[in-house]
Amino acid sequence: MQDSEQQLQAAFVSEDPSDHAAHVAHWQKILSNPEVINRTIVVDDVVVGNVGSWVMEGVRQITYWIGSDYCGNGYATAAVLKFLPLILERPVEGRCAFDNYASARVLEKAGFLKVGTDRYFANARGEEIEELIFQLP
Repeated sequence: MQDSEQQLQAAFVSEDPSDHAAHVAHWQKILSNPEVINRTIVVDDVVVGNVGSWVMEGVRQITYWIGSDYCGNGYATAAVLKFLPLILERPVEGRCAFDNYASARVLEKAGFLKVGTDRYFANARGEEIEELIFQLP
């Protein structure tokens, strides 16, 4: 994710998003983990993003990303709704930066409820920020 505005919005990105080798190694690790479910979001034969899931501290998580040229078209919501039936565990958590209104709205449209907050260091912002926690029961 090289778009600096998207990095700020996502907040929780790698320490150095410009480090291509680290990015590739990170994705190789993700894709080799059998607990990870990951799908590419394709619209009209164009890759516009991805949606995925992994287990963190015993709870299934969901994540998604849409390229900046394709934001605001409902692709994330549609992808999450199509992806959720692949996840058999409940609850499922989704998290986003406190001011990432678009991401929070995707989770709400998919039936997630805000259940709390936490604080984490956001590499893209260089500081600890509040993270919203949503859960699909």
